[in-house]
Formats: sequence, C-alpha cells, structure tokens
Amino acid sequence: MKYVFLFFGLLLFINVQSQSKEADDKLAILKVMKQQEVAWSNHDLEGFMQGYWQSDSLKFYGSRGLTRGWQQTLDNYKKGYPTKKESGTLSFTIDDISKVAEDSYWVMGQYHLKREMGDANGVFFIIFKKIDGEWKIVADMSC
Repeated sequence: MKYVFLFFGLLLFINVQSQSKEADDKLAILKVMKQQEVAWSNHDLEGFMQGYWQSDSLKFYGSRGLTRGWQQTLDNYKKGYPTKKESGTLSFTIDDISKVAEDSYWVMGQYHLKREMGDANGVFFIIFKKIDGEWKIVADMSC
C-alpha cells in the first residue's frame, strides 16, 4: 500500500513541476513580446526583430503572402514602416498561449497600432520555440 501512495505522490510532484515549468515558459514568452512592444513603439525595428529566430528558415505569412528568412522579414518591415509615423505605438492583446510540443508554444492574439495616420489592428498566430536557451518566434501569421 505504501508503494501506491509513493507512486501517486511521485505523479503529483511531476505534474506540479510540469505546470511550474509551463508557467515559467509562458512568462518568458510574454517578456519577449513586451520587449517587442517597446522596441516597435520606439521605431527600433531591429530591436523588435530580436524576438524572431535569426535564420533563413523563419517564416512570416501576411497579407502579401509568405516571406522566408529573418533578413527579408526585417527588410519588409523597414519598407512598410519607414518612419515612426507609420509604425506608431504597438500593443498586443494575448488571447491564448498553448504548449504544442516540448519547448514550443503557439500564441494567438491581436495587435494594435496607434498612429497619427490612422490606427491599424489585426490578429496573429505565432509559434515560439526555445533555441539555445532563448524563446524565439519561428513562424508568424499576421493579418
């Protein structure tokens, strides 16, 4: 009987540890996104891009179709938002963060750009993966 209690105690401990790790992961992902809000709102597009995986394998899917690669994604942002007037102030509304695999989460939410030239709002679905100990966006679908 004591082995049954030991077994269930071990299962409970593992479950609590897993939930704690998942909560820590989500907080770390939210921290990356907060840094992105600040960078974008300062028209620091390179700083904003630090949240993305700096790889040719990065994928961004938006209104103009699929973009591959970190540099091309940055170049597109620079072209579309050449000044602070176009980029404005960014805020995110997070609707869901869910674990999809070990060290991978999806984030669903909304973006809001407050701008002199008119506000822009939309939705996004991004995938974060822990790479070399850091959370990075490896895929982004925004519209």
